Amino acid sequence: MAFKYNEIRKLVWGEIYMHELCGTNCCSRCSRREECGSCQNVKGHPFGGNCIVAECIEQGGKDEFLRFKENLISEINGLGIRGVEVNDLNLLNGFFVNLEYPLANGKTVKLLKDNNVYLGNQIEISGKERCYGVVADRNYILVCEYGCNGAEPEIILYKKRESRIC
Repeated sequence: MAFKYNEIRKLVWGEIYMHELCGTNCCSRCSRREECGSCQNVKGHPFGGNCIVAECIEQGGKDEFLRFKENLISEINGLGIRGVEVNDLNLLNGFFVNLEYPLANGKTVKLLKDNNVYLGNQIEISGKERCYGVVADRNYILVCEYGCNGAEPEIILYKKRESRIC
């Protein structure tokens, strides 16, 4: 199914900001919007990568995206990680959330792609100066813990998603 940009703009989302397809107003909040190319111009592949929202809209419009997001929230809350509960998920650029995690062998690894756009959230950890970060797409969920500005990140969970339908 090809994107029908004008249809999406008029029928599904109403007013779209800065050539967005999704109506989330993510373009106007992004510090790298000039580098991106705008979703409409790059057919839902900002920065040359994939955007989870654009994928869902392409497959089934706004309703499909909202279903996907609600299912993902339920899946994250069902992980059983103490202190990890999300009520909403935000669009996150990979280059902002793709931290380098230390491994037991002394090497480091990045688990995300810098040029993709994910859904996620940050949750403050009560009694600590650290946060949980939750990031997901159609295929994986990543839960990590980190300090100020992403310092000393630790992988809490990285798993293939059970429900990959978008």
